[in-house]
Amino acid sequence: MDKTPRSLLVLRYGIGGAMVLAGIVLLITNSGGFGVDGFALGVGGGLSLIMLNFLYRLGVSGDRERAQEEEARTYLERHGYWPDEAADRRPLVVRSSGRPRLGSGRSLAAGASDIPRSGSSEDLPST
Repeated sequence: MDKTPRSLLVLRYGIGGAMVLAGIVLLITNSGGFGVDGFALGVGGGLSLIMLNFLYRLGVSGDRERAQEEEARTYLERHGYWPDEAADRRPLVVRSSGRPRLGSGRSLAAGASDIPRSGSSEDLPST
C-alpha cells in the first residue's frame, strides 16, 4: 500500500477535525443560543466530512484490490500458477527431453498426462 503524504491526510481529515473543534469551542464559549446551534453545525458538518472521506478511501481501496486480483489472474493464465505460490508448489511440466521441471505449464509434451500437476515430489513416477 502506498504511503499517503502528511499534507494530504491533513486535507482529508484535518478540515473535518477543525470543524468539530470549532463547534466544541462555540459550545464552551457561548453555551446559550448560538453556541448550541454552532456546536450542532460544526460537529455535524465536520463528522460528515470525515466520514465522507473515509468511505471514499474505502471504496477506492476496493478498486485497487480488484485491479491486483485481475493482474494475478492474468499471471495465472500466462504462467500456470499464482504469482504468490512457492516454487515447490508450482505445477510440473515436461521438457522436450522428457524430464519434469518447474515451469509455466504451457508446453506439455505428448504423454505427459501421467505426471501430477500438484507439484509434490512424492507423486512423481520413479525413473
